[in-house]
Amino acid sequence: MEHHSNIVPWEIISKINGFTIKYAKVNDDGTLDYEDFESKFSSKTKLASLSHVSNVSGVINDVKRIAKVAHENGALMFVDGAQSVPHMRVDVRDLDVDFLAFSGHKMLGPTGIGALYGKKALLEKMEPFQGGGEMIKEVSFNQKTEQCGIGWNDPPWKFEAGTPNICGGVALMEAIKYLENIGMSEVLKYEKMLTEYAVKRLQSCCTKLILYGTSDPSLKCGIIPFGIVGLSSHDIALFLDNYGIMIRSGFHCAQPLHQVFKLQSSARASFYIYNTREEIDRFVEILKEIERV
Repeated sequence: MEHHSNIVPWEIISKINGFTIKYAKVNDDGTLDYEDFESKFSSKTKLASLSHVSNVSGVINDVKRIAKVAHENGALMFVDGAQSVPHMRVDVRDLDVDFLAFSGHKMLGPTGIGALYGKKALLEKMEPFQGGGEMIKEVSFNQKTEQCGIGWNDPPWKFEAGTPNICGGVALMEAIKYLENIGMSEVLKYEKMLTEYAVKRLQSCCTKLILYGTSDPSLKCGIIPFGIVGLSSHDIALFLDNYGIMIRSGFHCAQPLHQVFKLQSSARASFYIYNTREEIDRFVEILKEIERV
């Protein structure tokens, strides 16, 4: 169920360093097969990597459970939080994850900015992956040996070479403050209400519409992947766009999950704090018009 950004980097590095990647199974409803995931661990496992929330189905994964098994096997836990941090309260200490990444544009912030959390002890042990200004404490040059000595800065500055994206950072912090003022538990509660309302309306009003993955609001965030019999996802998106309704169509950068669902592509409606039940009503009415075309 992973976004390509949580597949491609590991595949690239595996070719360089020669390690093996194991992939866990996904159930027919898009939920994670926890038993299969846990069976993949061994004494050789170095790291487990998992999306907290699927960007296609909205399924919320129990990363705390996987992190516990990872640590019991001496492995580290990395979490893709791009789809969870904007939609729910995420406590990295409670989850006991070693790394977690998220992006700004998913949470009312600008594009091109994000954050990577890492446990301090791990960051202190790691070597920097980029070189430049700001990420060093000192650089000394020995004229006799013509050798340079470099002392790394403390985390997180050790990993932030060059001039940072200051504008993006300020904007992201303001977005975080805005969401925290609302309360992340309230954000998730509101999304689940919209999702439950939308699922009920779609199932009762749209005869040619197919919902993909689980439709249980208790298992997911405000994302509904769907299709209409006889139409491609791109046709659906174009029809809706004519009425000012914006959805995503295609693979959503998660092609393997579409292979699990046996789909060429999917349409995806997603809800956030600015959406309303009235908008869902209009969405459903337009879908009924499309079905009659």
